[in-house]
Amino acid sequence: MAGLTQDTPSPESITLHNKSRVLEVGFSDGKTFRIPFELMRVYSPSAEVQGHGPGQEVLQTGKREVAVMALEPVGNYAVQPTFSDGHDSGIFSWDYLYFLGSKEAELWADYNARLAAAGVDRDAPMPEKAGHACGSHH
Repeated sequence: MAGLTQDTPSPESITLHNKSRVLEVGFSDGKTFRIPFELMRVYSPSAEVQGHGPGQEVLQTGKREVAVMALEPVGNYAVQPTFSDGHDSGIFSWDYLYFLGSKEAELWADYNARLAAAGVDRDAPMPEKAGHACGSHH
């Protein structure tokens, strides 16, 4: 299974809480994480968010109210959410969900630091994509 080590606990339950905007994931090691949709959206593992290398990350803003409209299983190792802003290219492996859940405090701190460094408000709308096509420079 791609990206899974024997040490990564597997999820035993996954629940979408649309009112509170969290994805609740209960893992086989007994831990349960309530991962905010905003955190998932901001840290989506897709190229659209992560860029094509270190320093290429695209800072995501205005995602506080984002919802997850659908959650599709990918094999038996990941899920692919469709967010209310149309973003659906992120594939969240179990170990990535575990990482988001277990490091939530540090990730929020890092996100806020990146917002501050960029001088951008967390709720600012994302700039319109200016003709950046991800497939055009291979």
